[in-house]
Amino acid sequence: MVIYPAIDIMGGKVVRLTKGRYDTAEVLADNPLEVARGFLAAGAKHLHVVDLDGAKAGELSNFETIGKIAAELDIFIEVGGGIRDFSRIEKYLAAGVNRVILGTAAVKGFAFLTEAVKRYGDKIAVGVDCKDGYVAVSGWEEVSKLSGFDFAARCKNAGVSTVIYTDIDTDGAMQGTNMAAFENLSKLQPLNIIASGGVSFEQELVKLRELGVHGVILGKALYKGLIDLSHAVKIADGEL
Repeated sequence: MVIYPAIDIMGGKVVRLTKGRYDTAEVLADNPLEVARGFLAAGAKHLHVVDLDGAKAGELSNFETIGKIAAELDIFIEVGGGIRDFSRIEKYLAAGVNRVILGTAAVKGFAFLTEAVKRYGDKIAVGVDCKDGYVAVSGWEEVSKLSGFDFAARCKNAGVSTVIYTDIDTDGAMQGTNMAAFENLSKLQPLNIIASGGVSFEQELVKLRELGVHGVILGKALYKGLIDLSHAVKIADGEL
């Protein structure tokens, strides 16, 4: 299993939201690159980076900041937020990002997603962000009538290799994740499921590893000290 420390960027700074609400944004650090360096030093081999401004506005609002992380650090980086056409995919991949995450663009334009997977293969992941089990888009401000599980299954059938599933209701609340959702999603193997949203305890990491989940995104639990990153990496590797 892979641990993905999260760096959510708003206004060039590292922030965390609670339950996806932008009005709850808490600034945790001024320099995303330095935060990324710290994660690398603690043993992380992967990063999950989100341009929150971009997700809301549909633009690459923090591209320069993210590009600098990709240029300066030897670490696998997946990026989401505002990536809604091929030119933006190309721009990130050319900057050294390893995988781009399509969210709103995948939901609202499935043909675009299908073509992206044909062109870029496993460099494309899909962000399935759910509120009460239904997919939310446009920076989580618009909830569709599409079941998250059904959409993940549709992505698998379209050749998508990786889905990042975020439970918005638990995200940032530090009270545990929606384990039932990931137990259900684990049935979609060999689709790689990355669990996101509220993972706060080491025993959750053990359970997700046992379920065969491909990866886990850790955000506020790292920043607030509930989970130690170096310890989490060892759990994910099966060393603990």
